[in-house]
Amino acid sequence: MVVQDEIEARLTDSLSPLELEVRNESFMHNVPANSETHFKVTAVSREFNGLRKVRRHQLVYGFLSDLIAGPVHALALHLYTPDEWQESLGVPDSPNCHGGEK
Repeated sequence: MVVQDEIEARLTDSLSPLELEVRNESFMHNVPANSETHFKVTAVSREFNGLRKVRRHQLVYGFLSDLIAGPVHALALHLYTPDEWQESLGVPDSPNCHGGEK
C-alpha cells in the first residue's frame, strides 16, 4: 500500500493529527484488484481550528496535490477540529459505487 502510506505520512507530518485514518476504498469500485485509487481520510487536527470546511479541504489537497493529479482518483475528506470530533456522531459510511461497468 504505497499510496496509502504516502498519504498517511504527509498528513501526519503536515497536520500533527490527534486522529488519522486513511482508508483504501478502492475495493468498493470498478478498478483492478489491489488498486490504490479511492481513499477516505478522517483527520482530527488543531490545524483546522478557525478554518472553514472548504479551507480545510484546500489545505489537504495542497499536501496531496501530486497524488491527486496521479494515482488518486477519488478522495473523501472528513476533517474535524478536536472540539468537533468530540461532538460528532462518527464518520459517515461511504456510498456504494455507481460508476463503471464490471
